[in-house]
Amino acid sequence: MRRRHNLHLHNLRLHIDIPFGYHLRYLSCGLGGKHFLRVSIERILRATGWALLVAVLVGGGGAAVAAPVEAPNFPSAAERIFASVPQRLLQIRTLVVGAGEPTSTGSGFLVGADGLAITNYHVVSQAALEPNNYRLEYAAADGGHGEVRLLAIDLPNDLAVVGLDKRDAPFFTFDDAAVEGSVPKGERLYSMGNPLDLGFTINEGTYNGLVERSYSERIHFTGALNPGMSGGPTVNAEGEVVGVNVAKRLGGELVSFLVPARFAAALLQRVRDHETEPPQDFRAEIGRQLGAWQASLYKSFGEDGFRSVALGPYQAPETAARWFDCSAQTNASVIPKPRASVDSMNCRSASGLFIANDLNTGLIQLSHSYIRAVGLNQFQFANFLTQQSQSRLIGGGAYRKWYTPQRCHEDFVATAASPDRPALRVVWCAQPYREFAGLYDVAVTAVTEDHGSEALVSRLGLQAVGYDDAVALSKRFLEAVRSAK
Repeated sequence: MRRRHNLHLHNLRLHIDIPFGYHLRYLSCGLGGKHFLRVSIERILRATGWALLVAVLVGGGGAAVAAPVEAPNFPSAAERIFASVPQRLLQIRTLVVGAGEPTSTGSGFLVGADGLAITNYHVVSQAALEPNNYRLEYAAADGGHGEVRLLAIDLPNDLAVVGLDKRDAPFFTFDDAAVEGSVPKGERLYSMGNPLDLGFTINEGTYNGLVERSYSERIHFTGALNPGMSGGPTVNAEGEVVGVNVAKRLGGELVSFLVPARFAAALLQRVRDHETEPPQDFRAEIGRQLGAWQASLYKSFGEDGFRSVALGPYQAPETAARWFDCSAQTNASVIPKPRASVDSMNCRSASGLFIANDLNTGLIQLSHSYIRAVGLNQFQFANFLTQQSQSRLIGGGAYRKWYTPQRCHEDFVATAASPDRPALRVVWCAQPYREFAGLYDVAVTAVTEDHGSEALVSRLGLQAVGYDDAVALSKRFLEAVRSAK
């Protein structure tokens, strides 16, 4: 469909047929007392393939001339960017040492003439954890390939610096505004990588600021990221790095996430400042970084504290931290009608940390269920509560590989001699990590024991927590359970 625009320029009348959906933009300016009108028709040129040259002289009996000419072929920003990256855009491959074939692939990008490159930690994690079984190599978009050496990792931000034999090649630079955290919402961005080992691609999208409910800083990128693009760069129209591809939201459309450029720039600077040999044992470095990260996580969780929410006649503790997602559910509409009414709420932290393909940790979860007997006697209700209050650790990884057996302790607890503090039956379970000394997955389950036909079941789950932090947070959680009766 086309739309006709009539342009009246003094005694000149032009008729221009424009495809529907395109708009003329007018820019007027004053110059020496004479006024000129310039019509911006770049988008029209691309749609029609013709340029209309209009010269208008105002105020002196001027003449107007119109002539069709071939439109110049302006490359898009994506074309310009992608044409400049073949030597500096990489695929990072993890190969099985004994077989010589890849077990996984990701992306990366050069950040210096010295052969340093950035990728995600999760792209190189197998080689970091099991260097005798896995090795790394790169393939560049220009056809070059070679060995990759792991130099440094940033576990909390899922980043790694690697060294290549690719010297004096063009490289990416970081966007100053991105490093300073001042990129405007709505800026057009371009993500690059090698999705599904199909070849290098570029995808257009939009910067939408930082994710609001996340413990770790992540950029919300409205654009396509697919497996294999992890570790690749997302750049602005000038080709400067704004973020590093890291993840996408399953079940959403174009909901993707980037690690902010400032973290990559900081890790790169640390490598260059120290100029030391990389760790001989990255497992120990992973454990050190995990320990520092979890201490900061639980310090923040403790400082934010708890606030009370009402569930039936009880007051239950809910986290005040902003980096949790909370939801509620009920069985009130279930058919046939249940013999016990259950109203529940659940809060889960947005703080997961990737350690290995079979281990993710760092989650905090708390939940409460107000349960009321509808067609059960006290004995039946007690059995129902027992089923509802089984201790459950948050699953993080393969049990035998990463954990030692859990130990549990059950007891009746009175948090205070006060009528608003109900007696609680509490189960406290802890499961130590094999690799990371002093860290545990902990589950706390508490059931109120003040009524024969209703109760509150409360749970707190902590992953990769130190023992002292686990005890202190469990105590605060239990003390916050109250009765309004």
